[in-house]
Amino acid sequence: MTEINREILPYRKCVGIMLLNAEKKVFVGQRIDNKSDAWQMPQGGVEEGENLLDASLRELEEEIGTNNVKILEQAKQWYDYDIPDFLIPKFWGGKYRGQTQMWFLAEFLGSDSEVNINTHHPEFSRWKWASAEELPNIIVPFKRELYKKLVEEFDIFLN
Repeated sequence: MTEINREILPYRKCVGIMLLNAEKKVFVGQRIDNKSDAWQMPQGGVEEGENLLDASLRELEEEIGTNNVKILEQAKQWYDYDIPDFLIPKFWGGKYRGQTQMWFLAEFLGSDSEVNINTHHPEFSRWKWASAEELPNIIVPFKRELYKKLVEEFDIFLN
């Protein structure tokens, strides 16, 4: 087995959306490719030359079938996370050590019936609305600190 030198690998440029419903609950989906009981907020890669806000709305449409939202805030900084070494060869062709993400906070303007996770390339097997406090506890362990920081940054909107 080839040893991985994560220090020479870059981060993949990505966007994410913390989507709130009227009760200030956060949209999370259970990834199809993760057999554990791990949930995540919508996120995805930024295409070459793509505007970050446009990328986040595109990812939302691709993952949950709608982008009927109002953007409330953009994160003040980029957030990075590393994936475990054993996952590097399995994700993104082994080219990245993790992701650097710009996050947006958005209010969902539609109804639950608009959410459709059975998209062209489905990523989620189930979805639910979760409290902000429970987010760090339901995400995969290597993203836990990132989710804590996001809850802290967007706290004023979550209460």
